[in-house]
Amino acid sequence: MAEVVRLEEVAKVYTMGEEKVEALRGVSFSVAPGEFVSIMGASGSGKSTCMNILGCLDVPTSGAYLLDGVNVGELSGNQLAEVRNKKLGFVFQGFNLLARTTARENVELPLVYAQVPAGRRRALAQEALARVGLAGREGHFPNQLSGGQQQRVAIARALVNQPSIILADEPTGNLDSTTTVEIMGIFQELNRQGITIVMVTHEPEVAAFTGRQIVFRDGLIVSDTRSDRATRPGSGEGEGS
Repeated sequence: MAEVVRLEEVAKVYTMGEEKVEALRGVSFSVAPGEFVSIMGASGSGKSTCMNILGCLDVPTSGAYLLDGVNVGELSGNQLAEVRNKKLGFVFQGFNLLARTTARENVELPLVYAQVPAGRRRALAQEALARVGLAGREGHFPNQLSGGQQQRVAIARALVNQPSIILADEPTGNLDSTTTVEIMGIFQELNRQGITIVMVTHEPEVAAFTGRQIVFRDGLIVSDTRSDRATRPGSGEGEGS
């Protein structure tokens, strides 16, 4: 089976004045289609740098990053922008929704950049919102939605271009424990539908929802474990249902 992601001896060194900081020190791992992976570690462990490289927001100092078999380091700036728009879906801690724009219009944004016709954009956005349980809320503005519902809109926006992989950076960091369980349940359902997800989190109880946990320390991977016994959400109804 082809890999969605492969990192080969990836190192990242930042220069701060006369000091060099090794954020990553030769990291190698791959992600197969349909995996749900969490990347964990304390502040300064290298997990955020790794996520930035996976998201084509930063480039390795050395080593190689292959996305769908393509060496990202060999792409031009325009090509990288196209990769971010068409192959990657992003979900952030802070939702990053436009305040004066409806849920549907927020979800349509990646399609606008991809120059998808308006009618097709609308249909795809409504379909993505329905997948995350927000059918009927398309016309709501962010301030009319709960935190959990806003994150659902953000997940729908990440889905709408049918990316190769969804990258989620602390997606439950601004949510209470009940809503966290709901959002992780959505990620699990999307993963069961075949979507590949890589998520950064510092919370073990959130990582427990994923089928694989990669732990970073001091720029290195210290453990990489798989489990077929990921935490499952309860069956109760909650916020945003």
